[in-house]
Amino acid sequence: MMILAFIAALLPAFLLWLYIWKKDPQKEPTSQLVKAVLWGAVIIIPVGFLEVGIQNILFHGGKPSSIFDTTIEAFFVAALPEESFKLLVLWRFLKKNPYFDEHFDGIVYAVCIGLGFAAVENVFYIIAAEDWVTVAIARSLMAVPGHYAFAIMMGYYYSRYHFVDSSPKTAVCILLVPFLAHGIYDALAMSGLVDPTIGGVCFLILIYFCVKLHKKAKSKIIAQIERDNAERQFPS
Repeated sequence: MMILAFIAALLPAFLLWLYIWKKDPQKEPTSQLVKAVLWGAVIIIPVGFLEVGIQNILFHGGKPSSIFDTTIEAFFVAALPEESFKLLVLWRFLKKNPYFDEHFDGIVYAVCIGLGFAAVENVFYIIAAEDWVTVAIARSLMAVPGHYAFAIMMGYYYSRYHFVDSSPKTAVCILLVPFLAHGIYDALAMSGLVDPTIGGVCFLILIYFCVKLHKKAKSKIIAQIERDNAERQFPS
């Protein structure tokens, strides 16, 4: 049973990674992809300690008791530490990487890091759950694809800053866009912990938000692939 739970935890991340890998016209070296995934997995340790520390500071060891509290927790206990560490690893990984030579590469490596993190996080949630099947299904449909979409946004703006527009506005978007998307996602998802009625309404909003988020992520994928194809056909 434990093996099935472990497979269920890792499979969503693997399938999303496979989708991005197949989309890449110029495949990145396998060693680089594996390294990026492992870095994403490893940062869950410092992120976990940081989240516990921030939560203790904000809530003095207790749990959120209002919608305001869960919103603060969503943005500043979960979204900010997680997306900041993902960006730190992405920057460190691509800083002098000779394989980072196309627009789509930013998305590829950001997704590797994001899904590495999401896979380990998913293992912890599913292994700890009494009803691991329900948790595995729910997280495979929502949480893991969420990390995937946040990573696409981060990778898109990272490549845009590196190759196209090194303005302060684009630089800010590298972290701000995934941070806001992650915070909104978690705030809507966590609202039911303190108010089931509001939580039910927020869940419907969350589904709509996820649909729009993934449409936006898909458009970013298409835009970067088309830009790379155009530059290969008409090099400057």
